[in-house]
Amino acid sequence: MDSNAQPRRVWIIGCGDVGCRLALRLHSIGVSVLGFVRSAASASALERLAIVAQEWDLDDTDPKIRTAAARGTAPDWIFYFAPPPNVGVTETRLRAFLAARDEPPKRLIYLSTSAVYGDCAGAWIDETAPTQPQNDRGRRRLDGEHAALAYAARTGCSALILRVPGIYGPGRLPVARLRAGTPVLRNEESPYTNRIHADDLAAAALHVAEYGAAGAAYNVSDGQPTTMTDYFLRCADLLSLAPPPQISLIEARSRLSPMLMSFLEESRLLDTRRLVETLGWRAQYRDLASGLPTCLAADVVAETLHASQAQAVAAQ
Repeated sequence: MDSNAQPRRVWIIGCGDVGCRLALRLHSIGVSVLGFVRSAASASALERLAIVAQEWDLDDTDPKIRTAAARGTAPDWIFYFAPPPNVGVTETRLRAFLAARDEPPKRLIYLSTSAVYGDCAGAWIDETAPTQPQNDRGRRRLDGEHAALAYAARTGCSALILRVPGIYGPGRLPVARLRAGTPVLRNEESPYTNRIHADDLAAAALHVAEYGAAGAAYNVSDGQPTTMTDYFLRCADLLSLAPPPQISLIEARSRLSPMLMSFLEESRLLDTRRLVETLGWRAQYRDLASGLPTCLAADVVAETLHASQAQAVAAQ
């Protein structure tokens, strides 16, 4: 990292799996990191990874608590990785967080989703494609993008958007779904999907924070999309599990949940040239063939987060 661009202090809001991977990268170059998490169990996990943690429920409606949590020594960069609420079309958590900030950071990096593009019928799309989400999941993230950019315009900080597809990595494989035998679409009917390894997403977030253009959005994927069915078949083979049954789209509409169908009814191929060619970023795991095997290797972040979650469940 260019020492002239290196931040001294960074906040990661929603410091889960990807946030922890980013925090460890920042620690390795001497940057002070504060990770915001929702529960005591998550805070304990961060502490085991030597990441300073701040417990804060972003849904807390008490303005005094919100303001107190958002105050403090101003960070140079803020990575906002927390998910939006599960309902509605507004990113109320991000909006409330930004409203409580006393002093803006130099850079705000917002983790959005490729779902903001909606269904693109399997076409290649870059960041200039129209944003037309077709479900509330995408609409909430698009509202978050608008909120981040409006905050930047109002305060003078630089906002950058990461449009991220499906994330995979250690501890993130669809083990429960495969064991349950949940069907997938026949491969010839399956939509195209894009993927990014969790370690690569952390690396890309850091790269965009350093080199990205203020106000710009960046598609973040390995650049090698496959069908959704191909992904599940590869995971089943990796885990030595039975391959999921394949059904038609017509049958899927009567058997699968509306949430699952919302993923199956969108198909697009993410063009990553803005990230790769303009910013010079390269994925370590450039396709599923190289990335999936690493998901079975020992991984300190996944193991620490899993252990803390297990302890929290056992304590209930």
